[in-house]
Amino acid sequence: MTQSFLFSLFKVRKYLFFKSIISTCTQFTKTTFPTSTLKSGGRSWDLRSLSLSQTKSPLSVEQAFGTMAVDAISPDWEFDRFDDGSTKIHTEVQLKNYARFLEEYTSQLKGIEDALDDSIGDVWDFTLDPIALKLLPYEQSSLLELIKTDNKVLNKVITVYAALCSEVRKLKYEVTFKYCVCVPVSDSCVVEGESQVQMGRFISFFQELSCFVSRCFEVVVSIVHQLASLYNTPRTLIESSGVHFQTVYEHLGELLVVLLTLDEIMENHSTLKDHWKMYKRLLKSVHHNPGKFAIPEEKLKPFEKLLLKLEGQLLDSMIFQACVEQRFDDPGEGVSVSKNTAFAEEFALNIRNIFTNVESKIGEPSEIDQRDKYAGVCGLFVLHFHIFRTVDKKLYKALLDICKKVPAVTLTSNIIWFPDTFLMTKVPAAAKLMDKKSVQSIRAQRDTYLQQKAQTLTKDVQSYYVFVTSWMMKMEAISSKEQRNDKMSEDLSSRCNVFVQGILYAYSISTIIKTTMNLYMSMQRPMTKTSVKALCRLIELLKAVEHTFHRRSMVVADSVSHITQQLQSQALSSIGIAKKRVISDKKYSEQRLDVLSALVLAENALNGPSTKERRLVISLALSVGTQMKTFRDEELLPLQLVLKKLDLISELKERVKVQCDCSFLYWHRAVFPIYLDDVYDHAVDAARIHYMFSALRDCVPTMLYAKHMESCDQLLKSYDTEIMQVFNEHLLDKLCKEIEKDLRLSVHTHLKLDDRNPFKVGMKDLAHFFSLKPIRFFNRFIHIKAYVTHYLDKTFYNLTTVALHDWATYSEMRNLATQRYGLTMTEAHLPSQTLEQGLDVLEIMRNIHVFVSRYLYNLNNQIFIEKTSNNKHLNTINIRHIANSIRTHGTGIMNTTVNFTYQFLRKKFYIFSQFMYDEHIKSRLIKDIRFFRETKDQSDQKYPFERAEKFNRGIRKLGITPDGQSYLDQFRQLISQIGNAMGYVRMIRSGGLHCCSSAIRFVPDLEDIVNFEELVKEEGLSEETQKAASLLDSVLGDLTSNSAEGTEYFKMLVGVFAPEFRSVKNMHLRNFYMIVPPLTVNFVEHSIGCKEKLNKKNKGGAAFTDDGFAMGVAYILKLLDQYLEFDSLHWFQAVREKYMKEMSAVLKEQNVQAACQDEKLLQTMNLTQKRLDINLQEFELLHFSLSSARIFFRADKTAAEETQERKDRGHIWGYSVFHSTM
Repeated sequence: MTQSFLFSLFKVRKYLFFKSIISTCTQFTKTTFPTSTLKSGGRSWDLRSLSLSQTKSPLSVEQAFGTMAVDAISPDWEFDRFDDGSTKIHTEVQLKNYARFLEEYTSQLKGIEDALDDSIGDVWDFTLDPIALKLLPYEQSSLLELIKTDNKVLNKVITVYAALCSEVRKLKYEVTFKYCVCVPVSDSCVVEGESQVQMGRFISFFQELSCFVSRCFEVVVSIVHQLASLYNTPRTLIESSGVHFQTVYEHLGELLVVLLTLDEIMENHSTLKDHWKMYKRLLKSVHHNPGKFAIPEEKLKPFEKLLLKLEGQLLDSMIFQACVEQRFDDPGEGVSVSKNTAFAEEFALNIRNIFTNVESKIGEPSEIDQRDKYAGVCGLFVLHFHIFRTVDKKLYKALLDICKKVPAVTLTSNIIWFPDTFLMTKVPAAAKLMDKKSVQSIRAQRDTYLQQKAQTLTKDVQSYYVFVTSWMMKMEAISSKEQRNDKMSEDLSSRCNVFVQGILYAYSISTIIKTTMNLYMSMQRPMTKTSVKALCRLIELLKAVEHTFHRRSMVVADSVSHITQQLQSQALSSIGIAKKRVISDKKYSEQRLDVLSALVLAENALNGPSTKERRLVISLALSVGTQMKTFRDEELLPLQLVLKKLDLISELKERVKVQCDCSFLYWHRAVFPIYLDDVYDHAVDAARIHYMFSALRDCVPTMLYAKHMESCDQLLKSYDTEIMQVFNEHLLDKLCKEIEKDLRLSVHTHLKLDDRNPFKVGMKDLAHFFSLKPIRFFNRFIHIKAYVTHYLDKTFYNLTTVALHDWATYSEMRNLATQRYGLTMTEAHLPSQTLEQGLDVLEIMRNIHVFVSRYLYNLNNQIFIEKTSNNKHLNTINIRHIANSIRTHGTGIMNTTVNFTYQFLRKKFYIFSQFMYDEHIKSRLIKDIRFFRETKDQSDQKYPFERAEKFNRGIRKLGITPDGQSYLDQFRQLISQIGNAMGYVRMIRSGGLHCCSSAIRFVPDLEDIVNFEELVKEEGLSEETQKAASLLDSVLGDLTSNSAEGTEYFKMLVGVFAPEFRSVKNMHLRNFYMIVPPLTVNFVEHSIGCKEKLNKKNKGGAAFTDDGFAMGVAYILKLLDQYLEFDSLHWFQAVREKYMKEMSAVLKEQNVQAACQDEKLLQTMNLTQKRLDINLQEFELLHFSLSSARIFFRADKTAAEETQERKDRGHIWGYSVFHSTM
């Protein structure tokens, strides 16, 4: 509803806007030139139409305005004017300018008109039209007012039959739009429990249906009684010997078909029956325990009786049978039916008459509603048999013979009806007279029909394609052809024939589609792909007919009223001739008076709008008026043809809508994928897809009546999702991939990937899909061109971000897509890379766990070096590489990287905590702490080196890994990885500052930046310029602050983890400072070993720096607030003293051995001294690195001092904000 309203509002706004433009143009033209119409070259120019339609010939405009410009000169100075030619030149220049202006203005108006055109798609949804023309006339007078003659008895008879026929029409309308659409659509697979809920929702619907069926029964009885009353033997109301109310019998047949349709729906609806059984089982369980369900027991029995009544009346498929088996005799009212021989003969005669009309037309090109009437005839035949218990064997055989031409009749959507089965079941007495061969041949005809259809469908499609396209050309010609008063009658007759021909084509095509598809489904026969494609082509033709009528609705609306008047005039002329003939005969009798009254009544009804009620009265009146040979044979047939045309033309739009309705496709959705594959393979005809989506939309109104769900929106959504999934899978996705593949192969032709010779491998011109207008489906527009463009834009952008060096290739593919397919591609606007880009920040961030284990950190140079590589070089990452990546991806990636680092540290600290909690480690550390406290006075407050060495060796006894690493080695690696992560964060911050400083390097003085917005305001420039200046000031301010400060990521990462590390529940971490000495010993051994490998041929495991360990130790000591505890060990002083002591001892020994001149021992002493020098140097380097790392974490202050400082400053740490962003 909202969609329709918005669309209506859009059209109204469009209309008002466009009207204002045209009125402006008109006013401008009027004020410039007083005369609105000019003549030039024998042609009339209307200035108001010129701006909208005449856009081709500037010369004609000059000719049109040339004389006016000269005449506009005042005659006052005509006598002394000197003609030097300048005036003429000036006039010509002005006229040329004005002509150019008019052409440009015209093209602009045309562009606006096209842009605001309401037909966005080739085919539009009728339900969204804000204004629609309803051509069906409605009768304002009652039947009593319409049926007025001096013959009171005839008035009563006609009024009764007209009222009954009107009631039948109302019942038929009600069943079509209320009951037939509700039951079938409920065929859906649901889970246990939901089916009972759905059936519960259906109960009220079944009650309404039960009342409807009862009403139908009453109407059937009433019609039979009223018809029988006409032939009562003692006294008849009117002379009925030549009167045949065939119209009433046809309406009775229509009502029987309604009941028959309900029976077939129930019979074919297996899901409904299954759910009904489940619902009854649920009711039985409720009956055993009503208290559990809070239902009073006294209400259950009436409800069970109601269900039994509904089941017997509706679900047992006995509605029709119960109707014909009613008691029609009513002695109390004095109505005798079964014993009324005159009525029996009249009944049989009307059945034969209707059948004769049906038999001659059924299966012919001029067939229009004969199949529905055939079902009605079968119903009347069964009713006649049950009332009078007589069988017309000849008629029975003739009815069955029709089955050879028409094996089945589609009653509604997917419900198909087999006449032979119906007749044999309902008239068993006649069925016994049929031999088995005849019965088998009739049933075998169904298979024969399908086989023939499978062979002839392609030819049928070709024939109907020619017929429909030629008919569409005639419809288009009608709209462009001017009506001439002298040939008005011929023109209206021609239009009438074209309209009727369109209905006939629609009926024929619809019948082929429904019968074939439903027969295949009913008989469970597989359909070939060729048949499916042919049927889909017929569906397209059917919707083409409907949309041709809709597109030309203005012409149709204008013509229909004139055509109906012409047809009424022809009918009046025929009736007038007959009336004169009756009046001229002086032999008056009651019968002749009845005929005359009937003709007068028909004339009165024709003198007015062609409503359903008036046409019904005409039909009934002529049933009386055609007796006594009032009309000659050559007059009666044309009159019947005129009245038939009048019926068709009066209900033109309604009949077109019914015949072109494709709601049955809901049950045949399986053909849609095959259809889409065919459209994709034959892209030249891609525009036909609009018609198929229009057919699929026909299923929506039916689903709105669904009763089994709480809301029909669920059903609509599932249908929408299903259709769009199939559409994406079988067309859009295939199209996207094919276009991408074609662009790639075209760009990489130099690689000679495969043979792309179109004469060998074929060629598809997929560009036809991109010329399609958007397809409307539900509340969306499917724009194939925009969809493919978006897919390519997204794909090219994503792949360019992964491999920026391929930007040129994808740029070339974009250009090719524009040239070859007309796609308007979007530039990626990704920054290009430098030649020395380095490893991307995104890659490091995504794989930070791999990065920290494969790279080594150098603290002083801020560089990461790869540990090992299969290449002859090692990759390095420095600040410049990080700055390049930040420039590529933007500064926003910095916070994201720190976020990833935080997540990584969480995992590593969990392992760290587990190691520190281990009993072997914890017990040794507690033992060492106790030892140090007891002996620190004797050891000069220094932790003994021997104790640390003993710890390092003792850990190896706990076990080693297959590659020879102890638990302490692995713990050292863990700390190194944590330190590498912190080094990476430091590098990110430095890279960010470097990037910002590069961006702002063109600003001359960062301390004195002028305010551009104030300068622009002083100059009084436009608002846009002021806004641009404001944005420039904002950008410069951000760059200045970022380049000067940066973000303290270390402080954040300390603030996040420190409270948890220092909490009571993590007391086992308090022993960490005591494990640092053994760790340093372990680290120095490892470092010396790595450096020694640098001089070897096999350099596996060689390294010259690993400051990640020092960063990790400094970070963890800060988190635990153990700088003082660690400093209290005076560890590096103890190490220095130990090595100095050993070195002095070696020096003394060297002096002694030098006197002895023992060269071998002297060499040993030199090597020992060198080893001690290397060890001491490594310890010193580690000490310096650790001291440097501690500066980053403010090692000069304890946690308590820092807390006091924050309190003094009133400053709150930003880690809580950081933590919230995690």
